[in-house]
Amino acid sequence: MACWHGQFMMLASPAPKELRFAAMVARHGDAELVGEAMSRLGHQLIRGAGAGDRRKDRGGAHALRASLKALADNTNIVMTADVPPGPARRCGQGIITLARLSGRPILPIAAATSRYHALDTWSRMTINLPYSTFGYVLGDPIYVPDDASPEQMEQLRQRLETALNNATARAYELAGADPARATPPGAADPSTPPVPAGFRLKSYRVATRIIQPVAPLILRFRENKGKEDPTRRNERFGQSNLARPEGPLVWIHAASVGETNAILPVVDTLTALRPDVRCLLTTGTLTSARLAAQRLGPNAFHQFLPLDSPEYARRFLERWQPDVAVLTESEIWPNLILEAHAREIPLVLVNARMSNRSFKRWRRNTSMAAALFTRFDLVLTQNDKFARWYSELGARRVRSIGNLKIDAPPPPIDQAAFDALAAAVNSRRGYVATSTHEGEEEIIGEAHRRLANEFEGFLTLLAPRHPERGTAIAEALKMNGLNVTQRSENKLPDTRTDVYIADTIGELGTLYALAPIAFIGGSLVDKGGQNPIEAVRHHAAVLTGPSWHNFRDAYDALKRHDAMREVRSSEELAAAVAELMHDDAKLNTMRANADLAIGTLSGALDQTIAALLHYLPDQEGMKRAS
Repeated sequence: MACWHGQFMMLASPAPKELRFAAMVARHGDAELVGEAMSRLGHQLIRGAGAGDRRKDRGGAHALRASLKALADNTNIVMTADVPPGPARRCGQGIITLARLSGRPILPIAAATSRYHALDTWSRMTINLPYSTFGYVLGDPIYVPDDASPEQMEQLRQRLETALNNATARAYELAGADPARATPPGAADPSTPPVPAGFRLKSYRVATRIIQPVAPLILRFRENKGKEDPTRRNERFGQSNLARPEGPLVWIHAASVGETNAILPVVDTLTALRPDVRCLLTTGTLTSARLAAQRLGPNAFHQFLPLDSPEYARRFLERWQPDVAVLTESEIWPNLILEAHAREIPLVLVNARMSNRSFKRWRRNTSMAAALFTRFDLVLTQNDKFARWYSELGARRVRSIGNLKIDAPPPPIDQAAFDALAAAVNSRRGYVATSTHEGEEEIIGEAHRRLANEFEGFLTLLAPRHPERGTAIAEALKMNGLNVTQRSENKLPDTRTDVYIADTIGELGTLYALAPIAFIGGSLVDKGGQNPIEAVRHHAAVLTGPSWHNFRDAYDALKRHDAMREVRSSEELAAAVAELMHDDAKLNTMRANADLAIGTLSGALDQTIAALLHYLPDQEGMKRAS
């Protein structure tokens, strides 16, 4: 007997007394109440549940064995088909496996009452209230052959999902109740209208409209700080000196350099497959604009993202009229999302991720989250956890496909620059520290002192995350007695250089190709780390600090394959570099393991391209069905 999580409180009441039932109940505190109630109703308990996307063993194997034994003993099993902590109303494979191994059919069941209270949980746990009309539905049995292939099992999993949704909808219809409050936002039918804008979202729109007159002053202040391009200020107001190109247009927004690097292969592949398509890439920083100027092909062009006010968003969308709007990672701009949806422009979020802090903040603003995320036509996430989060916040079509940064080609090597640097470095030993943040350069400088005592002529290559910090970093290191040379001054390292600061844009590929070992910054300070994949693609062994949660999937894979080293101090950093420099076999094994680790995570690019093509007109100009 299969039901949805959170919709099971009335299921025991119509159970035939002559039949035996055993309920599968999880091993945690919240389940104790359910277990106690089932026991008092005379039903046997089987303790354990599937793990979902958690690593912790929740007794799933024990529960499977106990369930098979109970079914063989003519005891009926009652269980939820979806697995905590979600996504809600998405069947797990556990119940399909149980049916295949036991030969017993799955019976979809649902119950509803006209009066109920729905809790604000991932499953919308429903408490049924007295004086209600009661609706109870049993669906048709679903059999799983004992020789079912993985493809057949997936088809039957989807069939059970559909059957449970139909049974649940019918139960609420019989009870005369509105199921909306009991339906998790992400589990609602994608064809239903999005959640209307509530008070907070309306207040945001009013506020951004009110402060619009001071936008020129804000931009002028940022221009004085070197953070804006004054010659392109009109783009921040949704205006442009460029004309819209003919034919289908895909608008893609990437926040900064990291997101731009991840999305450029999507632009290149999309325009190669469809030469009639043009791509408009927007970003928000000068460094990403310079990168776009270097890397975009002839069928793509760059603009700065307009400030998020209703008028600027309308002006931008009316000028460009994109066929599809693609946002990357965690770029959520409310006015642009609302205005795009109002114009029936499909909205897709690709390579989607979310920090723990952001998820908690959205959960505290559920009405605003639901109003925004229900307007996305599709969300493609980096992993299952992010898929669950976006679904819980309201996104209705969510797929976990992996990280685009895994499939991105290695950063390009400027051969002339590489040859010049290699000649300047000559036979000196060294490593590269990239994407460093404030507070890390001092640690790297101290590690250099230790390494210079062990390796004569040792050289540290340092590429800060924000190149504009290059001069400040150089001054700080000089005050600590180190000889520093800056690449932004068009200088090469000489024999006296201790630290060579590569405070330029678009040269990571050249640096990684030059050094056998790479320390990835943002990890010795609490920034969540930076992308290690680019270093791996250039066969550099990866070192990192302990803070790498922003790229957990990649680092987890590297860790499983013994393809990374974690360091916590200048002493540990120096020791790790020295160990690998003294042992070529260990260094080469680590590099080979890293290639294997990253190979297990690839595939997101092809799936992203296939998804985006679905929203474009075909070659004859006919719009694809959604």
